[in-house]
Amino acid sequence: MKYLVVSDNHGDRNILVEIVNRYVGMVDQMFHCGDSELEANDELWNHFTVVGGNCDYDPDYKAEQIVTVGDDIIYLVHGHRSNVRFGLTMLSIRAQEVGATIALFGHIHQAVAEYDKNILFVNPGSISQPRGPVQIPSYAIIDSENEKYHVQFYNRAHQPIEELVADFER
Repeated sequence: MKYLVVSDNHGDRNILVEIVNRYVGMVDQMFHCGDSELEANDELWNHFTVVGGNCDYDPDYKAEQIVTVGDDIIYLVHGHRSNVRFGLTMLSIRAQEVGATIALFGHIHQAVAEYDKNILFVNPGSISQPRGPVQIPSYAIIDSENEKYHVQFYNRAHQPIEELVADFER
């Protein structure tokens, strides 16, 4: 399975339209980890599984979602309620509670790919306002295979960010 993950576009709707136009039909599922600052009924969300973030004030956003795709159980959350700025412990506990094999989150605006307790944790970074040591606007594509995960991060020009790639055996 192939998943596209984006987060924290903070009102930049055009980049999401561009991503949809580029990847629709090329990935199995698209996820948005919150802080879009768009309305919860925006037609773009027909292409994404989405959650609300701390900058999404529309009450119609869900705080978390659990999606099963093939053998993957994907837990989607923004991360602000899990204190992800201080580590992944709370997020990991919740992901384990729901039986997730993949946990997707936003909020910290930094690209993250880690594998712990048989769960793949991915933050795609921020497509509009990156932070941290690698300040490149980014989104991620996860290739989920029977025996491994491959995570590649891409910039706004849809080019792979060579230093932001990870492989994990399942």
